[in-house]
Amino acid sequence: MQCENNINRQVIRKMLFDISHAGTDLLQDDLFKEKKVTVSVLRLDKIHPVVSGNKLFKLHFFLQEALRSSHKTILSFGGAYSNHLSATAFACSALGLKSIGIVRGEQPAQLSATLQQCIKDGMELKFISRQQYAGKENAGYLHTLQNGSVECSIIPEGGFHPLGAKGASLIMDLVPDDNYTHICTAMGTATTMAGLLMAARPTQKITGIPVLKGMTDMEERISHLTGYKTMPGNLEWLGDYHFGGYAKRTEELIRFMNQCWQQYRLPLDFVYTAKMFFAVLDQIRNDHFPPGSNILCLHTGGLQGNRSLPANTLIF
Repeated sequence: MQCENNINRQVIRKMLFDISHAGTDLLQDDLFKEKKVTVSVLRLDKIHPVVSGNKLFKLHFFLQEALRSSHKTILSFGGAYSNHLSATAFACSALGLKSIGIVRGEQPAQLSATLQQCIKDGMELKFISRQQYAGKENAGYLHTLQNGSVECSIIPEGGFHPLGAKGASLIMDLVPDDNYTHICTAMGTATTMAGLLMAARPTQKITGIPVLKGMTDMEERISHLTGYKTMPGNLEWLGDYHFGGYAKRTEELIRFMNQCWQQYRLPLDFVYTAKMFFAVLDQIRNDHFPPGSNILCLHTGGLQGNRSLPANTLIF
């Protein structure tokens, strides 16, 4: 594995946090030689242990707006293991902003490690039922959540908003000009994929791997995030790699994560990046990527989520 840190200084200066630790790893594998492809990984996980990966970029313009506004509180949404809430809490704390997290489900007796960290970073948590959560972005309900007294900047779950996609498009500023033919990313809300799509060259294929089961509204999501009326020809998504659904895992996936660490020294998380990388390798074996393909996989961070796994599940 070769690692290169080649981030343009102008890109570093326009971000709210230091991103200089990110870099690109070129992976070595006999499979890649056999199939005549190259595979690299853009290591956004190296930016920071908490506010890292795609989350930092999706938050970027929301945070800028909040810093410029008269009200200094951000309200957002997520589940018990939400990387988004964790990153939001840390970013707000670092920037002197208050944060409120609306958490899906009743409050458990024991909070997840993720939510405990959110509290340590100053986030006020409000637990609501799953039924209430389904209508969480209704204007009247938001007013109720805020008790009509605290003005907040609202960030939809996972940054699912054109501003979130605009922030995710900044990731392409970190992509070295190495003529990548395919850029692959895990996909939850599709916000990151939409951002990559907006900033990529028309000749670059943007490949998304959904980590949720039964995502059937992709065209509507991309239209909302980008404003595109028709789906671009350089966009694709590969289904059937969700391993049972969001945050679900199998023994096969865990073995794969440990194998990737042994072979590439590449740490993956079981919610997003492991499923994405599993899909990419499987598709390489099955000749989805034509010979000569130069593939870049996006490491979207989220490694903090592995703390929810039983001890000794992973070897890294």
